[in-house]
Amino acid sequence: MNETSPGAPAGAGSSTAVDRFLGAYCKVLEAVIAVCLLVMVVLVFGNVVLRYGFNSGISISEEISRWLFVWLTFLGGVVALHEKAHLGTEMLVSHLGPTGKKVCLIIGYLLMLAICWLLFRGALEQTKINFDNSAPSSGLSMAWFYSVGLVFGVSAAAILLNDLIKVLMGRVADEDLIIIKETEDHA
Repeated sequence: MNETSPGAPAGAGSSTAVDRFLGAYCKVLEAVIAVCLLVMVVLVFGNVVLRYGFNSGISISEEISRWLFVWLTFLGGVVALHEKAHLGTEMLVSHLGPTGKKVCLIIGYLLMLAICWLLFRGALEQTKINFDNSAPSSGLSMAWFYSVGLVFGVSAAAILLNDLIKVLMGRVADEDLIIIKETEDHA
């Protein structure tokens, strides 16, 4: 159970059903990321051993590893967004009062939602275009490669909308109006 900090608005820090769902969803994504990483390591290491030790190899190893790396990166971005672990700078915003910080945060969320829409729309078009195209080594549909943009766009938008609603409803404490990390040391 989360407790609110002193001076925080009512409801700040309390976990809603949406927060719990997004947290569980990100835990699932973390497991998928771990599986992607494991499969990548096995494929690449196995391919290296086969090439140098037995003068053969797994033909689809590089392609599948590359696809898994793209999926791992996008899914990791969703998890980092949920954990507010992205790096940034607060040089201007830190000098503003609570209202200025809130306005900047709302503008930031709206811009990020617009980017999610653009990414989703572009990924949807690429997925449709490449649905019948096969990858050179594996023969899998190239739609699988581009569909990660759909997953990212929807997932990131859900997280951003949840956070935006909290800000608009006043359920964010003043110290939480800056959502970035200044350096990696704080991450």
